Amino acid sequence: MSGLKREITLIGGIGQMSTTLLGTGLFMVPAIAASIAGQDMLWAWWLLIFAVCPIAFTFAALGKRYPNAGGASYFVKQAFGSRLEKAIALLFISVIPVGVPAAIAIAGGFAQQFLPNVLAQPIIAQLLVVVLLMIVNFSGSKISSQFQTGIALGILVLVGLFVWFGDISISDGIPTSSPLDKLPELGSAVAVMFWCFVGIEAFAHMGEEFKRPERDYPIAILVGCLIAGTVYYLFSIVVLKHQAFGTQELNTTSVPYLSNLLFGPGLTWLISLTGFLACFATINLYTQSLARMLWSLAREYKPSSPIARISTKGIPSTATIIVGVTLAISCVFGELSNIDIEVFLTLANGIFVVIYLFAMLSAVKLLQGKGRALAIFSTLLCVLVLFSIGLAMSYAIILLVLIWLLIPKFKSKNITG
Repeated sequence: MSGLKREITLIGGIGQMSTTLLGTGLFMVPAIAASIAGQDMLWAWWLLIFAVCPIAFTFAALGKRYPNAGGASYFVKQAFGSRLEKAIALLFISVIPVGVPAAIAIAGGFAQQFLPNVLAQPIIAQLLVVVLLMIVNFSGSKISSQFQTGIALGILVLVGLFVWFGDISISDGIPTSSPLDKLPELGSAVAVMFWCFVGIEAFAHMGEEFKRPERDYPIAILVGCLIAGTVYYLFSIVVLKHQAFGTQELNTTSVPYLSNLLFGPGLTWLISLTGFLACFATINLYTQSLARMLWSLAREYKPSSPIARISTKGIPSTATIIVGVTLAISCVFGELSNIDIEVFLTLANGIFVVIYLFAMLSAVKLLQGKGRALAIFSTLLCVLVLFSIGLAMSYAIILLVLIWLLIPKFKSKNITG
């Protein structure tokens, strides 16, 4: 059985990491967070970036030492065994019904702006996104990383134009109040904003496909997080200064609103195209990651299964098709459910926080010296973020408990045969 091809370069990895973090979040999270915390959102960004940096460093250390398509679940296996590995893997896969509908709905919304009228229906646009995902994924990881690097450059230019034409000064980016004055609002804002740094765990699945994973993988994570954090902070300043937030409609259309305000209506098509590509970049990496998660489990526990096969281009074809079909079903579910996007985001964030938490606990056991100390600190930060999400965490915790209880049945029927 052949393995995944090592085709991802350092620049391609940075492009994938940064666009994954910037994707859907840039087009809704700053405005939603501003509606929750107002000007204090800037403090929330500082708190979140402070929490994410050690987590990113820890993921980088784990990925450098254990580059594997299994990602976070593989780290868990090394530390705690195969049963918990499968629980975390299935928990990651379970994000599809709550996380993917929100992301694809936003991408489809942008796509509707430049599709012909006959195709400009929400569900049709979303299914076309899924088809495009399959085309890009079957082109190979090298083409995918180059594609996302181009998108990253486009996003940087777009936010740079917003800052320039928005007349942003240094004083606009300095918080004016004390963060202690609105701690509950800051906690609620962080719970939503955590979505912006969801993607590190998905990127962990790509470590095995780097040309030089020991050197390039950790650098790609750290530089990608730094770029994304800077872009989010700058764009949040623009949102606050021009009051591009406040209602549910404005929160989800803050980028087009600012575009019309600062550039005029002539560039609406360009904003729609950039928005679509940015959202697509995030979904693309998750499609790759979910396929590689399925392939990794099949490779280890059922190597004779069709899911464990690799195409001549080094692509887990059957696993990718399974993910594509699941995404299409999730799109239909998301469109018919009419659940608020903010609810989807919070539930998905709960799942990701649990995955991050177990990855950090694994690092505590697997790493030594300064790496272990940083992992302990990162674990405490994950616990704080977990509490900031509040009752929405119950979805992820209950799901994990159910998966844990059902795993013995999966093991006897599906894995060992």
